[in-house]
Amino acid sequence: MRILLDTHVFIWWDDENPALAGELRETISDPVNEIYVSAASVWEIAIKRRRGKIAFARGIKEAIATNRFLALPVTPDHAEHAGGLPPHHRDPFDRMLIAQATLENMALATQDAMAGPYGIPTIGLGRR
Repeated sequence: MRILLDTHVFIWWDDENPALAGELRETISDPVNEIYVSAASVWEIAIKRRRGKIAFARGIKEAIATNRFLALPVTPDHAEHAGGLPPHHRDPFDRMLIAQATLENMALATQDAMAGPYGIPTIGLGRR
């Protein structure tokens, strides 16, 4: 299965945060799954780290590689699709992840219930 991590899931996984749902831990740990981190998440973490909103001490690219995840670039198709999504979710980073998961036929690993109305496959939604 191809899985795109929501930004908070990537951060929690990297930090070994117990708030991460058990279903997500099992799915991410399963070596049969391909786990992706979007360039949009890298950008979001970098912005929030600079503003002091999150602590992410090491390099984000390093964290992706260390966790054996794959990087997913943002394409013009992703950007156009994200811009055309219904306004269920106002966060532009989350809208990009939803667009990428849709166009790349991936499940979105998230605990953000705002992803639900988009009808994309999710893992961990609403479970803690």
